[in-house]
Amino acid sequence: MAFALLTSVPPVFGLYTSFFPVLIYSLLGTGRHLSTGTFAVLSLMTGSVVERLVPEPLAGNLSGVEREQLEARRVGAAAAVAFGSGALMLAMFALQLGVLSTFLSEPVVKALTSGAALHVLVSQLPSLLGLSLPRQIGCFSLFKTLAAVLTALARSSPAELTISALSLALLVPVKELNVRFRDRLPTPIPGEVVMVLLATVLCFASSLDTRYNVQVVGLLPGGFPQPLFPALDELPRILADALPIALVTFAVSTSLASIYADKYSYTIDPNQELLAHGVSNLVSSLFSCFPNSATLATTSLLVDAGGNTQLAGLFSCTVVLSVLLWLGPFFYYLPKAVLACINISSMRQMFFQMQELPQLWHISRVDFAVWMVTWVAVVTLNVDLGLAVGVVVSMMTVVCRTQRVQCLALGLAEGTELYRPLRESHKLLQVPGLCILSYPTPLYFATRGQFRRTVEWHLGFGERSKQSPKLGGLPDPGAEPIRVVILDLSGISFADAAGAREVVQLARRCQDAGICLLLAQCNALVLETLTRAGLLDRMTPERLFVSVQDAAAYALERLKPTGPKICTVWV
Repeated sequence: MAFALLTSVPPVFGLYTSFFPVLIYSLLGTGRHLSTGTFAVLSLMTGSVVERLVPEPLAGNLSGVEREQLEARRVGAAAAVAFGSGALMLAMFALQLGVLSTFLSEPVVKALTSGAALHVLVSQLPSLLGLSLPRQIGCFSLFKTLAAVLTALARSSPAELTISALSLALLVPVKELNVRFRDRLPTPIPGEVVMVLLATVLCFASSLDTRYNVQVVGLLPGGFPQPLFPALDELPRILADALPIALVTFAVSTSLASIYADKYSYTIDPNQELLAHGVSNLVSSLFSCFPNSATLATTSLLVDAGGNTQLAGLFSCTVVLSVLLWLGPFFYYLPKAVLACINISSMRQMFFQMQELPQLWHISRVDFAVWMVTWVAVVTLNVDLGLAVGVVVSMMTVVCRTQRVQCLALGLAEGTELYRPLRESHKLLQVPGLCILSYPTPLYFATRGQFRRTVEWHLGFGERSKQSPKLGGLPDPGAEPIRVVILDLSGISFADAAGAREVVQLARRCQDAGICLLLAQCNALVLETLTRAGLLDRMTPERLFVSVQDAAAYALERLKPTGPKICTVWV
């Protein structure tokens, strides 16, 4: 019910979203410990779409009938978003695009959820203070909401402010106790349930809704809504919003399922997860549910309570079913401020993700930068654009790092059959006239230039620039001219047409210079690309070797050296 307020729909639709999706995922999902249902980040993203499609009239003071019509349109818009995101996930399942989960890196997902938690906190401030303010959407909505709250602070309701303060004073310590004494408690303390019961009884006994105008949940309709197909005329308008919602649903759910699968030694199927969440959102949208996914807080609560299979979801469905059929009227006097406090307290785990930043800085400053850029984009712009910025920045860091690699010159470690980089301060055996190079990165259009420069620098093609690239092992200007070069391709996982042509061009230049080019440890995919680019027109298949050792043995036979010389290379 609390997350339904974030979605700008009546609280009862939060109960529907906690029933139908959980039931469906229990039958189709592969995450044994996963708890699905309402999720704050998705509710916030959906609420922004709903507010944009069905805005609050500027005049305000709606009649009862007008308020019902507005809520019905908003419910329809939220259901259409769920339908669209579910359809997109089913299309991704049909195309077997479960691998897309790898493009949402851990820093991006954690920064996204942490930034969204701040949006949730700010969006709940009007409910905490008893203010009726229009919801801000679009870029800089967080700062617009803060400005509106500060401007209207003098009109805040003392009664609702007191309820909010008391609720947080109970919920936050209980959350902390559940975390600190997790191993000692047989089951977590149900602080939210206790708070809901106390606030409902207090509001009913004191008539806070009539005496102090405290906003309450009101009547929860009993039973289930009639199946209703979402308005298809809204789909073209919400598809652009449904895509990031579908990606966040899949990324968060798959990441969370993987964490517990690794912890309890079982595997999940990302494509099956796409099917489970796609069907869950698509079918539940027919019952007026808004987008849903796996949830961080309830999954942790489920694991702490001893849930080990999807069957636990069926028991939670039983509880929600009892509320829908019989217990709904008891929540009539529940203050909405209490639901807002539950929203804020449930964000504890997301806020505490920022404690991992010092460790992330120590491990990888690039990932730290991705985390910070994504978080700032989510906070300053909005969740959708922040996600897009995070994904683009994360992918750009991968591309940039593939261009900053070292082409290593290898030598035979004395007394072994291992070839090691010459930059290491070990005694290595070098054969005059033989050069062994290893290029440890994919060879494609963005790295072909670096590949050409480093290989030319080692082989002496053209004029060497004054500022040489960072290479492993410096060539000796007075050494014997290179007659055989072995190119170790084990680090090249793939090559595109531009990269393949670069290798063919290298083979041509080596052939013109009288240098024998040998290729070692080339995987089948790269070899197929090189062959299609015309490599075998420049060199015979006998010059392709399974290992560097085999290629070196062939080179030694070709060179017939008088004997290896020992050299010491200092870093």
